Amino acid sequence: MNAAIRDQVMLSSRNDRVLQLRIHSPATRNSIGPAFFEAAGQALREAQGDPQIGAIVIAGHGDFFSSGGNLHQLAAMAGKTEPERLARLEIFHGLIRQIRRSGKPVIMAVEGGAAGAGMSLALSGDLLIASQGAFFTAAYVKAGLTPDGGLTALLSESLPRQLVTHLCLTGARITAERLHELGVVNELSNPGEAVDRAMELGRRLAAGPPRATARILQLCDSAVTADLDTQLGCEAELMVQSLGDPEAGEGIARVLKPRAG
Repeated sequence: MNAAIRDQVMLSSRNDRVLQLRIHSPATRNSIGPAFFEAAGQALREAQGDPQIGAIVIAGHGDFFSSGGNLHQLAAMAGKTEPERLARLEIFHGLIRQIRRSGKPVIMAVEGGAAGAGMSLALSGDLLIASQGAFFTAAYVKAGLTPDGGLTALLSESLPRQLVTHLCLTGARITAERLHELGVVNELSNPGEAVDRAMELGRRLAAGPPRATARILQLCDSAVTADLDTQLGCEAELMVQSLGDPEAGEGIARVLKPRAG
């Protein structure tokens, strides 16, 4: 992607071993579309191959995470063929898959609000920090649209079907505080401090053993849909790999050393 176009839709910076990506569309409260999906996807691919990056934080520019899909762009899709519409959606869905399978912790930092596709994006991360007073809304129905970006799957991982149905059918707001009570939001921050808290967590995770971290992320992702026997097989396979990894030798020695003293 052309660097000038990328910088128009996403801001990127690195602090220690944490890559920070910020949605950047101030005029539309950080709406997201194909240009952002491609820019973020490229950044994640580069991070995947960079051993100097141990964690990723995704946030919105300013005091709002994302208003979701750009409605002007979505309205223009009415004149496209169904295959063309599907191709556009697959760019978004490809990004969601990348986030879920990145192998490095992806932490979402939500200020203000996350609506529609912005809510899908916020829930796709491995961890979620939101500021007090922030809200989330599956606002698709208000524009006569249906959820995308894996929203129904992501919500159903942790919420009862009736609540998922209510949120999607009504587009009602649900607060960060309520989602924290339900276990969807990992941590509440003071307003304006979600990114700082996410970066602090990212630095802590980036300091951990990278290959063990990647294996844990893989197990946590597969556990959502796998049956017990399948998951036991995955755990056995990855534990066998871990036991032969120098990371484990160093880690075990580090834990045992205080006891020996």
